[in-house]
Amino acid sequence: MKPTGLLVAVAILAVLGGLIWWSNKKQAAASKTSTDTTTKLLSIPDDQFQEIRIKKLTGELQDLRRVNGKWQLTQPTQLSADPDTVGSMVSSLSSLNADKLIEEKAADLQPYGLHVPTLDITVVKKDGKSDELLIGDDTPTGSGAYAKLAGDPRVFTVASFIKSSIDKTPSDLRDKRLLTFDSDKLTRVELQAKGTPVEFGKNNQNEWQILKPRPLRADGSQVETLINKLKDAKMDLSGAQLDIAKNFAAAAKVATVVVADAGGNQTLEVRRDKDKNCYAKSSAVEGAYKVASDLADALDKNLDDFRNKKLFDFGFSDPSKVELKAVTYAKSGDKWLAGSKTMDNTSVQNLIDKLRELSAAKFPEKGGGQPVFEARVTSNDGKRVERVSITKQGSQYFAQRENEPSIYELDSKAVDDLQKAASDVKEPPPPQPKKK
Repeated sequence: MKPTGLLVAVAILAVLGGLIWWSNKKQAAASKTSTDTTTKLLSIPDDQFQEIRIKKLTGELQDLRRVNGKWQLTQPTQLSADPDTVGSMVSSLSSLNADKLIEEKAADLQPYGLHVPTLDITVVKKDGKSDELLIGDDTPTGSGAYAKLAGDPRVFTVASFIKSSIDKTPSDLRDKRLLTFDSDKLTRVELQAKGTPVEFGKNNQNEWQILKPRPLRADGSQVETLINKLKDAKMDLSGAQLDIAKNFAAAAKVATVVVADAGGNQTLEVRRDKDKNCYAKSSAVEGAYKVASDLADALDKNLDDFRNKKLFDFGFSDPSKVELKAVTYAKSGDKWLAGSKTMDNTSVQNLIDKLRELSAAKFPEKGGGQPVFEARVTSNDGKRVERVSITKQGSQYFAQRENEPSIYELDSKAVDDLQKAASDVKEPPPPQPKKK
Protein backbone atom coordinates (compact mmCIF):
# COMPACT_ATOMS: atom_id res chain seq x y z
CA MET A 1 0.00 0.00 0.00
CA LYS A 2 1.28 3.46 -0.85
CA PRO A 3 2.16 5.70 2.14
CA THR A 4 -0.49 8.22 1.11
CA GLY A 5 -3.23 5.55 1.07
CA LEU A 6 -2.11 4.27 4.46
CA LEU A 7 -2.38 7.73 5.97
CA VAL A 8 -5.88 8.16 4.53
CA ALA A 9 -7.00 4.82 5.97
CA VAL A 10 -5.62 5.72 9.42
CA ALA A 11 -7.42 9.05 9.27
CA ILE A 12 -10.72 7.38 8.36
CA LEU A 13 -10.36 4.87 11.20
CA ALA A 14 -9.67 7.70 13.63
CA VAL A 15 -12.80 9.55 12.50
CA LEU A 16 -14.93 6.41 12.78
CA GLY A 17 -13.54 5.68 16.22
CA GLY A 18 -14.38 9.22 17.33
CA LEU A 19 -17.91 8.90 16.02
CA ILE A 20 -18.44 5.61 17.84
CA TRP A 21 -17.06 7.10 21.08
CA TRP A 22 -19.31 10.16 20.75
CA SER A 23 -22.37 8.00 20.01
CA ASN A 24 -21.73 5.72 22.99
CA LYS A 25 -21.24 8.73 25.24
CA LYS A 26 -24.56 10.25 24.08
CA GLN A 27 -26.42 6.98 24.65
CA ALA A 28 -24.92 6.66 28.11
CA ALA A 29 -25.97 10.21 28.94
CA ALA A 30 -29.47 9.58 27.65
CA SER A 31 -29.62 6.39 29.66
CA LYS A 32 -28.55 8.29 32.74
CA THR A 33 -31.20 11.01 32.42
CA SER A 34 -34.19 9.13 30.98
CA THR A 35 -34.81 5.51 31.96
CA ASP A 36 -37.77 3.26 32.32
CA THR A 37 -38.73 2.96 35.96
CA THR A 38 -41.22 1.32 38.24
CA THR A 39 -40.63 3.87 41.01
CA LYS A 40 -43.66 4.16 43.27
CA LEU A 41 -44.29 7.85 43.90
CA LEU A 42 -47.30 7.39 46.18
CA SER A 43 -48.70 4.38 48.00
CA ILE A 44 -51.67 5.27 50.16
CA PRO A 45 -54.60 2.91 50.90
CA ASP A 46 -57.88 4.39 49.69
CA ASP A 47 -59.42 4.35 53.15
CA GLN A 48 -56.52 6.41 54.55
CA PHE A 49 -57.28 9.49 52.42
CA GLN A 50 -58.60 12.25 54.66
CA GLU A 51 -58.02 15.40 52.63
CA ILE A 52 -56.83 16.37 49.14
CA ARG A 53 -55.57 19.95 48.71
CA ILE A 54 -54.89 21.19 45.18
CA LYS A 55 -53.20 24.47 44.24
CA LYS A 56 -53.30 25.32 40.55
CA LEU A 57 -50.96 27.42 38.42
CA THR A 58 -53.72 30.05 38.28
CA GLY A 59 -53.63 30.35 42.09
CA GLU A 60 -57.02 28.60 42.48
CA LEU A 61 -57.30 26.47 45.61
CA GLN A 62 -59.42 23.35 45.88
CA ASP A 63 -59.92 21.44 49.10
CA LEU A 64 -61.65 18.07 49.34
CA ARG A 65 -62.29 16.55 52.77
CA ARG A 66 -63.79 13.29 53.91
CA VAL A 67 -66.54 13.97 56.45
CA ASN A 68 -68.37 11.03 58.03
CA GLY A 69 -67.18 8.81 55.20
CA LYS A 70 -68.37 11.17 52.43
CA TRP A 71 -66.28 13.58 50.38
CA GLN A 72 -67.04 17.30 50.64
CA LEU A 73 -65.69 20.17 48.55
CA THR A 74 -64.78 22.88 51.08
CA GLN A 75 -62.89 25.24 48.73
CA PRO A 76 -63.56 27.30 46.67
CA THR A 77 -67.13 26.70 47.91
CA GLN A 78 -68.96 24.36 50.27
CA LEU A 79 -70.60 21.55 48.30
CA SER A 80 -71.05 17.80 48.39
CA ALA A 81 -68.42 16.19 46.15
CA ASP A 82 -69.14 13.87 43.25
CA PRO A 83 -68.27 10.37 44.53
CA ASP A 84 -67.25 9.04 41.10
CA THR A 85 -64.96 11.96 40.24
CA VAL A 86 -63.27 11.97 43.64
CA GLY A 87 -63.08 8.18 43.56
CA SER A 88 -61.18 8.38 40.27
CA MET A 89 -58.83 10.95 41.77
CA VAL A 90 -58.18 8.79 44.83
CA SER A 91 -57.60 5.77 42.61
CA SER A 92 -55.01 7.68 40.56
CA LEU A 93 -53.14 8.92 43.63
CA SER A 94 -53.35 5.88 45.90
CA SER A 95 -50.90 3.76 43.90
CA LEU A 96 -48.98 6.13 41.65
CA ASN A 97 -46.10 4.76 39.59
CA ALA A 98 -43.69 6.89 37.56
CA ASP A 99 -43.33 6.07 33.86
CA LYS A 100 -39.73 7.29 33.46
CA LEU A 101 -36.94 8.84 35.48
CA ILE A 102 -35.95 11.95 33.57
CA GLU A 103 -33.29 13.45 35.84
CA GLU A 104 -31.70 12.11 39.01
CA LYS A 105 -30.81 15.49 40.48
CA ALA A 106 -32.58 18.33 38.73
CA ALA A 107 -30.87 21.64 39.43
CA ASP A 108 -33.31 23.58 37.26
CA LEU A 109 -37.02 22.72 37.35
CA GLN A 110 -38.09 25.38 34.85
CA PRO A 111 -37.68 23.19 31.72
CA TYR A 112 -40.25 20.81 33.22
CA GLY A 113 -42.73 23.43 34.42
CA LEU A 114 -42.10 22.34 37.99
CA HIS A 115 -40.63 25.58 39.37
CA VAL A 116 -44.24 26.84 39.50
CA PRO A 117 -46.19 23.59 38.99
CA THR A 118 -49.44 23.28 37.11
CA LEU A 119 -50.80 21.23 40.01
CA ASP A 120 -49.50 21.16 43.58
CA ILE A 121 -51.31 18.28 45.29
CA THR A 122 -51.13 17.54 49.01
CA VAL A 123 -52.71 14.35 50.32
CA VAL A 124 -53.40 14.37 54.06
CA LYS A 125 -53.83 10.92 55.58
CA LYS A 126 -55.90 9.88 58.57
CA ASP A 127 -52.80 9.80 60.77
CA GLY A 128 -52.15 13.48 59.99
CA LYS A 129 -49.11 12.83 57.81
CA SER A 130 -49.06 14.18 54.27
CA ASP A 131 -47.49 13.62 50.86
CA GLU A 132 -47.00 16.40 48.30
CA LEU A 133 -46.90 15.77 44.56
CA LEU A 134 -45.99 18.39 41.94
CA ILE A 135 -47.16 18.02 38.34
CA GLY A 136 -45.75 20.32 35.66
CA ASP A 137 -45.81 20.62 31.88
CA ASP A 138 -46.91 17.93 29.47
CA THR A 139 -44.15 15.97 27.76
CA PRO A 140 -43.42 16.85 24.08
CA THR A 141 -45.36 13.79 22.89
CA GLY A 142 -48.36 14.65 25.06
CA SER A 143 -48.51 11.13 26.46
CA GLY A 144 -47.43 12.16 29.94
CA ALA A 145 -46.51 15.00 32.28
CA TYR A 146 -43.44 15.85 34.34
CA ALA A 147 -43.80 15.21 38.06
CA LYS A 148 -41.82 15.06 41.29
CA LEU A 149 -42.35 14.68 44.99
CA ALA A 150 -41.74 17.75 47.14
CA GLY A 151 -38.30 17.48 48.73
CA ASP A 152 -37.13 14.85 46.22
CA PRO A 153 -34.59 16.07 43.57
CA ARG A 154 -35.68 13.49 41.00
CA VAL A 155 -37.92 14.40 38.06
CA PHE A 156 -40.16 11.74 36.53
CA THR A 157 -42.93 11.48 33.98
CA VAL A 158 -46.38 10.15 34.84
CA ALA A 159 -49.18 9.06 32.51
CA SER A 160 -51.32 11.86 31.09
CA PHE A 161 -54.52 10.42 32.62
CA ILE A 162 -53.08 11.05 36.11
CA LYS A 163 -52.98 14.77 35.42
CA SER A 164 -56.41 14.84 33.76
CA SER A 165 -58.02 12.90 36.62
CA ILE A 166 -56.85 15.57 39.10
CA ASP A 167 -57.11 18.77 37.06
CA LYS A 168 -60.83 19.39 37.59
CA THR A 169 -63.07 22.44 37.86
CA PRO A 170 -65.38 22.99 40.86
CA SER A 171 -68.28 21.99 38.58
CA ASP A 172 -66.50 18.71 37.83
CA LEU A 173 -65.94 18.07 41.53
CA ARG A 174 -69.39 18.87 42.88
CA ASP A 175 -71.98 16.16 43.36
CA LYS A 176 -74.38 16.57 40.44
CA ARG A 177 -76.93 14.04 41.68
CA LEU A 178 -80.38 15.46 42.31
CA LEU A 179 -81.28 12.64 44.70
CA THR A 180 -78.79 10.98 47.04
CA PHE A 181 -80.84 8.06 48.38
CA ASP A 182 -79.31 4.64 49.04
CA SER A 183 -81.02 2.31 46.55
CA ASP A 184 -80.15 -0.75 48.67
CA LYS A 185 -82.10 0.74 51.58
CA LEU A 186 -84.97 2.22 49.60
CA THR A 187 -88.30 1.27 51.16
CA ARG A 188 -90.90 3.44 49.43
CA VAL A 189 -91.41 5.42 46.22
CA GLU A 190 -94.36 7.75 45.54
CA LEU A 191 -95.07 9.01 42.02
CA GLN A 192 -97.58 11.72 41.13
CA ALA A 193 -97.68 12.02 37.34
CA LYS A 194 -100.49 10.97 35.01
CA GLY A 195 -103.76 10.32 36.78
CA THR A 196 -103.88 8.68 40.19
CA PRO A 197 -100.80 8.91 42.46
CA VAL A 198 -98.94 5.60 42.75
CA GLU A 199 -97.01 4.32 45.77
CA PHE A 200 -94.58 1.38 45.65
CA GLY A 201 -93.28 -0.67 48.58
CA LYS A 202 -91.48 -3.96 49.23
CA ASN A 203 -93.25 -7.22 50.17
CA ASN A 204 -91.90 -10.03 52.39
CA GLN A 205 -89.95 -11.45 49.44
CA ASN A 206 -88.23 -8.06 48.94
CA GLU A 207 -90.17 -7.56 45.70
CA TRP A 208 -91.72 -4.25 44.64
CA GLN A 209 -95.50 -4.07 44.91
CA ILE A 210 -98.05 -1.33 44.29
CA LEU A 211 -99.50 -0.15 47.61
CA LYS A 212 -101.65 2.76 46.42
CA PRO A 213 -104.19 3.52 45.06
CA ARG A 214 -104.80 -0.14 46.02
CA PRO A 215 -102.66 -3.25 46.48
CA LEU A 216 -101.62 -4.58 43.06
CA ARG A 217 -98.87 -6.70 41.55
CA ALA A 218 -96.08 -4.50 40.22
CA ASP A 219 -93.83 -5.05 37.24
CA GLY A 220 -90.53 -5.18 39.12
CA SER A 221 -88.44 -4.34 36.07
CA GLN A 222 -90.47 -1.17 35.41
CA VAL A 223 -90.13 -0.05 39.04
CA GLU A 224 -86.38 -0.71 38.98
CA THR A 225 -86.07 1.27 35.74
CA LEU A 226 -87.83 4.19 37.43
CA ILE A 227 -85.54 3.95 40.48
CA ASN A 228 -82.40 3.80 38.33
CA LYS A 229 -83.50 6.91 36.43
CA LEU A 230 -83.99 8.72 39.73
CA LYS A 231 -80.65 7.54 41.04
CA ASP A 232 -78.87 8.67 37.85
CA ALA A 233 -80.69 12.01 37.61
CA LYS A 234 -78.02 14.72 37.40
CA MET A 235 -78.02 18.47 36.99
CA ASP A 236 -76.84 20.08 33.77
CA LEU A 237 -74.59 22.97 34.84
CA SER A 238 -74.01 24.41 31.38
CA GLY A 239 -76.70 27.13 31.56
CA ALA A 240 -77.04 30.33 33.60
CA GLN A 241 -78.77 29.46 36.84
CA LEU A 242 -80.93 32.63 36.87
CA ASP A 243 -82.41 31.65 33.51
CA ILE A 244 -82.90 28.05 34.70
CA ALA A 245 -84.88 29.20 37.74
CA LYS A 246 -87.17 31.30 35.53
CA ASN A 247 -87.62 28.48 33.03
CA PHE A 248 -88.46 26.01 35.80
CA ALA A 249 -91.12 28.33 37.22
CA ALA A 250 -92.72 28.82 33.79
CA ALA A 251 -92.65 25.16 32.67
CA ALA A 252 -95.50 22.68 33.10
CA LYS A 253 -95.22 20.08 35.83
CA VAL A 254 -94.58 16.52 34.61
CA ALA A 255 -94.21 14.64 37.88
CA THR A 256 -93.34 14.77 41.55
CA VAL A 257 -91.53 11.87 43.21
CA VAL A 258 -90.89 11.12 46.87
CA VAL A 259 -88.31 8.46 47.79
CA ALA A 260 -87.72 7.12 51.30
CA ASP A 261 -84.68 5.28 52.63
CA ALA A 262 -83.07 4.94 56.05
CA GLY A 263 -82.02 8.60 55.90
CA GLY A 264 -85.57 9.93 55.41
CA ASN A 265 -87.55 11.38 52.51
CA GLN A 266 -86.31 13.23 49.42
CA THR A 267 -88.55 14.95 46.87
CA LEU A 268 -87.96 15.68 43.19
CA GLU A 269 -90.19 17.80 40.96
CA VAL A 270 -89.70 17.63 37.18
CA ARG A 271 -91.11 20.11 34.66
CA ARG A 272 -91.04 20.43 30.87
CA ASP A 273 -91.57 23.49 28.66
CA LYS A 274 -93.19 23.76 25.23
CA ASP A 275 -89.80 23.23 23.56
CA LYS A 276 -89.35 19.91 25.43
CA ASN A 277 -86.60 21.33 27.68
CA CYS A 278 -86.73 19.65 31.10
CA TYR A 279 -85.97 21.11 34.52
CA ALA A 280 -85.93 19.71 38.04
CA LYS A 281 -85.85 20.85 41.63
CA SER A 282 -84.87 18.57 44.51
CA SER A 283 -85.12 18.74 48.27
CA ALA A 284 -81.60 17.26 48.43
CA VAL A 285 -79.89 20.24 46.77
CA GLU A 286 -80.61 23.94 46.54
CA GLY A 287 -81.83 25.47 43.28
CA ALA A 288 -83.42 24.39 40.01
CA TYR A 289 -81.46 22.72 37.21
CA LYS A 290 -81.79 21.63 33.63
CA VAL A 291 -81.95 17.84 33.26
CA ALA A 292 -81.95 15.24 30.48
CA SER A 293 -85.29 14.82 28.74
CA ASP A 294 -85.33 11.06 29.33
CA LEU A 295 -85.86 11.72 33.05
CA ALA A 296 -89.19 13.37 32.33
CA ASP A 297 -90.08 10.54 29.94
CA ALA A 298 -89.36 7.95 32.67
CA LEU A 299 -91.66 9.74 35.14
CA ASP A 300 -94.47 10.63 32.75
CA LYS A 301 -96.34 7.36 33.37
CA ASN A 302 -99.59 6.14 34.88
CA LEU A 303 -100.65 3.29 37.15
CA ASP A 304 -101.05 0.70 34.37
CA ASP A 305 -97.49 1.32 33.14
CA PHE A 306 -96.20 -0.18 36.40
CA ARG A 307 -98.65 -3.05 36.80
CA ASN A 308 -97.47 -6.61 36.27
CA LYS A 309 -99.11 -7.69 33.03
CA LYS A 310 -98.03 -11.32 33.31
CA LEU A 311 -100.71 -13.74 34.47
CA PHE A 312 -98.17 -16.08 36.07
CA ASP A 313 -95.20 -15.21 38.28
CA PHE A 314 -93.16 -18.39 37.82
CA GLY A 315 -91.07 -16.66 35.13
CA PHE A 316 -87.96 -18.64 34.21
CA SER A 317 -88.42 -21.06 37.09
CA ASP A 318 -89.90 -24.08 35.35
CA PRO A 319 -92.98 -25.52 37.10
CA SER A 320 -93.08 -28.93 38.72
CA LYS A 321 -96.81 -29.38 38.11
CA VAL A 322 -99.37 -28.03 35.62
CA GLU A 323 -103.05 -28.79 36.32
CA LEU A 324 -105.71 -28.25 33.68
CA LYS A 325 -109.39 -29.08 34.12
CA ALA A 326 -109.09 -32.48 32.48
CA VAL A 327 -105.49 -33.51 33.24
CA THR A 328 -102.51 -32.96 35.51
CA TYR A 329 -98.89 -32.99 34.31
CA ALA A 330 -96.26 -33.62 36.97
CA LYS A 331 -92.49 -33.49 36.66
CA SER A 332 -90.58 -36.61 37.70
CA GLY A 333 -86.86 -36.29 37.23
CA ASP A 334 -86.43 -35.18 33.62
CA LYS A 335 -89.79 -36.58 32.51
CA TRP A 336 -93.32 -35.20 32.47
CA LEU A 337 -96.06 -37.61 33.52
CA ALA A 338 -99.85 -37.60 33.21
CA GLY A 339 -100.76 -40.10 35.89
CA SER A 340 -98.58 -43.09 35.02
CA LYS A 341 -98.16 -42.09 31.38
CA THR A 342 -94.92 -40.50 30.18
CA MET A 343 -95.63 -37.43 28.09
CA ASP A 344 -93.65 -35.81 25.29
CA ASN A 345 -91.41 -33.23 26.98
CA THR A 346 -91.40 -30.85 24.01
CA SER A 347 -95.19 -30.58 23.85
CA VAL A 348 -95.46 -30.02 27.64
CA GLN A 349 -92.73 -27.40 27.48
CA ASN A 350 -94.62 -25.62 24.70
CA LEU A 351 -97.69 -25.46 26.95
CA ILE A 352 -95.57 -24.05 29.79
CA ASP A 353 -94.10 -21.42 27.45
CA LYS A 354 -97.59 -20.30 26.41
CA LEU A 355 -98.63 -20.03 30.07
CA ARG A 356 -95.46 -18.05 30.84
CA GLU A 357 -96.13 -15.63 27.96
CA LEU A 358 -99.76 -14.99 28.89
CA SER A 359 -100.04 -11.21 29.42
CA ALA A 360 -102.70 -8.54 29.78
CA ALA A 361 -103.36 -6.27 26.81
CA LYS A 362 -105.20 -3.90 29.17
CA PHE A 363 -106.77 -3.76 32.63
CA PRO A 364 -110.57 -3.31 32.37
CA GLU A 365 -112.75 -2.59 35.37
CA LYS A 366 -115.08 -5.50 34.63
CA GLY A 367 -114.79 -8.92 33.03
CA GLY A 368 -117.24 -11.81 32.92
CA GLY A 369 -118.45 -14.32 30.38
CA GLN A 370 -118.32 -18.10 30.06
CA PRO A 371 -115.33 -20.12 31.35
CA VAL A 372 -113.07 -21.35 28.53
CA PHE A 373 -109.78 -22.31 30.23
CA GLU A 374 -108.30 -22.85 33.66
CA ALA A 375 -104.75 -23.68 34.76
CA ARG A 376 -103.10 -24.22 38.14
CA VAL A 377 -99.29 -24.06 38.12
CA THR A 378 -96.97 -25.17 40.94
CA SER A 379 -93.38 -23.89 40.95
CA ASN A 380 -90.49 -22.82 43.20
CA ASP A 381 -90.19 -26.27 44.80
CA GLY A 382 -93.88 -26.29 45.65
CA LYS A 383 -93.79 -22.92 47.44
CA ARG A 384 -95.64 -21.03 44.70
CA VAL A 385 -99.07 -22.15 43.48
CA GLU A 386 -100.91 -19.96 40.96
CA ARG A 387 -104.37 -20.46 39.51
CA VAL A 388 -105.72 -18.51 36.53
CA SER A 389 -109.21 -18.69 35.05
CA ILE A 390 -110.06 -17.41 31.55
CA THR A 391 -113.55 -16.43 30.39
CA LYS A 392 -115.01 -15.22 27.10
CA GLN A 393 -117.66 -12.58 26.59
CA GLY A 394 -118.48 -11.84 22.97
CA SER A 395 -115.14 -11.58 21.23
CA GLN A 396 -113.25 -10.55 24.39
CA TYR A 397 -111.23 -12.78 26.69
CA PHE A 398 -110.74 -11.96 30.36
CA ALA A 399 -108.53 -13.59 32.97
CA GLN A 400 -108.36 -13.48 36.73
CA ARG A 401 -105.83 -14.79 39.22
CA GLU A 402 -107.10 -16.68 42.23
CA ASN A 403 -107.70 -14.45 45.30
CA GLU A 404 -107.04 -11.26 43.31
CA PRO A 405 -109.71 -8.79 42.21
CA SER A 406 -107.81 -7.50 39.15
CA ILE A 407 -109.19 -8.26 35.69
CA TYR A 408 -106.79 -8.89 32.80
CA GLU A 409 -108.02 -8.53 29.23
CA LEU A 410 -106.18 -10.92 26.90
CA ASP A 411 -105.41 -10.89 23.22
CA SER A 412 -107.57 -13.48 21.48
CA LYS A 413 -104.62 -14.96 19.56
CA ALA A 414 -102.74 -15.58 22.82
CA VAL A 415 -105.72 -17.56 24.14
CA ASP A 416 -106.05 -19.49 20.88
CA ASP A 417 -102.34 -20.37 20.97
CA LEU A 418 -102.65 -21.46 24.62
CA GLN A 419 -105.62 -23.71 23.93
CA LYS A 420 -103.88 -25.26 20.94
CA ALA A 421 -100.73 -25.89 23.00
CA ALA A 422 -102.86 -27.63 25.65
CA SER A 423 -104.57 -29.85 23.04
CA ASP A 424 -101.22 -30.67 21.41
CA VAL A 425 -99.70 -32.24 24.53
CA LYS A 426 -99.18 -35.91 23.69
CA GLU A 427 -97.30 -39.03 24.54
CA PRO A 428 -93.85 -39.42 23.01
CA PRO A 429 -93.58 -41.38 19.76
CA PRO A 430 -92.56 -45.03 20.16
CA PRO A 431 -88.82 -45.67 19.87
CA GLN A 432 -87.61 -46.55 16.41
CA PRO A 433 -86.59 -50.20 16.01
CA LYS A 434 -82.89 -50.75 15.80
CA LYS A 435 -81.56 -51.51 12.35
CA LYS A 436 -80.12 -54.95 11.97
